[in-house]
Amino acid sequence: MKTAIYPGSFDPITYGHLDVLKNGAEIFDKVIIAVAKNGEKKGFLPVDKRVELIKEAIRETGLENVEVDSFEGLTINYAEKKGADVLLRGLRAVSDFEYEMQLSQTNSALDEKIKTVFVIAKPEYNFISSSTIKEIYNNNGDISKFVPLCVNKFLQEQRGL
Repeated sequence: MKTAIYPGSFDPITYGHLDVLKNGAEIFDKVIIAVAKNGEKKGFLPVDKRVELIKEAIRETGLENVEVDSFEGLTINYAEKKGADVLLRGLRAVSDFEYEMQLSQTNSALDEKIKTVFVIAKPEYNFISSSTIKEIYNNNGDISKFVPLCVNKFLQEQRGL
């Protein structure tokens, strides 16, 4: 059974993330979305809320071979612990590639058994990032086109709408 880890901050999860996830779920037997905890960095949403929203978004999509978890430390160590074969990474634009290639090569140097697979997001999602979502949201813009319904609903409730 091939297991892939899809690591990231997912702060918040977007339709772009879900597009990569859907492709990964078609390729691999099991995909674990692993929300990275970074104790030195305050997130937009708490990690437990991100995990909850991702679980809800997955229920909305109907994907059955996906799990959600959170972790601290090196992604490669988490992948080893989970018995994963692959790290799943999404690419939106050429500008992502250099960073992702460097990360992939570093992970390979740490554990050459775990491979990295890149999935390219659909063109309608390749401009979406969590940072962009936060910028729009913080300036009272409409994020409903870019995030799952559960994320939009939660953030609107946070605003008191």
